[in-house]
Amino acid sequence: MKDYLVKATTFDGSVRAYAVSSTNTVEEARRRQDTWATASAALGRTITITAMMGAMLKGEDSNTIKVQGNGPIGAIIADGNAKGHVRGYVNNPHVDFELNEKGKLDVARAVGTEGSLSVIKDLGLKEYFTGEVPIVSGEISEDFTYYFATSEQVPSAVGAGVLVNPDHTILAAGGFIIQVMPGAGEEIITRLEEQIQSFPAISTLVSEGKSPEQILQRLFVDEEVKILESMPIEFRCKCSKDRLANAIIGLGNEEIQSMIDQDHGAEANCHFCNETYHFTEQELEELMQ
Repeated sequence: MKDYLVKATTFDGSVRAYAVSSTNTVEEARRRQDTWATASAALGRTITITAMMGAMLKGEDSNTIKVQGNGPIGAIIADGNAKGHVRGYVNNPHVDFELNEKGKLDVARAVGTEGSLSVIKDLGLKEYFTGEVPIVSGEISEDFTYYFATSEQVPSAVGAGVLVNPDHTILAAGGFIIQVMPGAGEEIITRLEEQIQSFPAISTLVSEGKSPEQILQRLFVDEEVKILESMPIEFRCKCSKDRLANAIIGLGNEEIQSMIDQDHGAEANCHFCNETYHFTEQELEELMQ
């Protein structure tokens, strides 16, 4: 099944919902980053949530997420846009631990329980919107739940999960974001809390073949779910040789000449997709001109 997400409303428009199946997208990130199981789960959860946050944007808008904990994985960086394109990486991809006491990948141990979660939104304005909150658990989903409530003042429930095969490939990945709109009654909030508490692991539902629509219907039980939009998502990087060439030009002719004299060329690597670009001496000379 191809990765895609849906936007929906329920409770007569009082609740906004997003759900996504992101298995292929997370697998592509894992393959490019060579992440081990626990690192894959941390990166996969972050990418999955970033994709849904991208769906909240419009046009050419984009956002960049940074989870900076005190765990061995280091920083997790992801960005996404309104077109369903998402990418991400971790500072240290080779992190893996034994399962935690709940029998799940120990993401909190990899990420750390102290640090910050920041969101930078490029909305096409002169200045970026920036929100930052402390990490509350290191489990990623709970940290984003806290971010929405604190930084954007939107009561939300965020869930994201990743199942990893024994060979470290991704078996299943997916997530949901539920947001309560202003004016929603306490009865709706109470019902949502009860339903979320008894909801099975999102990655398990994806591994069983449940679609984003079915996930939302399972979550909201007998309530009518109105699907507003469906959109594909994919791992897509913005890097290119031309972009890197422009970056090299920005270093100035003196630095470029040093590359020619000392290294007889240049090599640049993209953190997000691990693509490596080579520049020959002749190409560098052309850039100087």
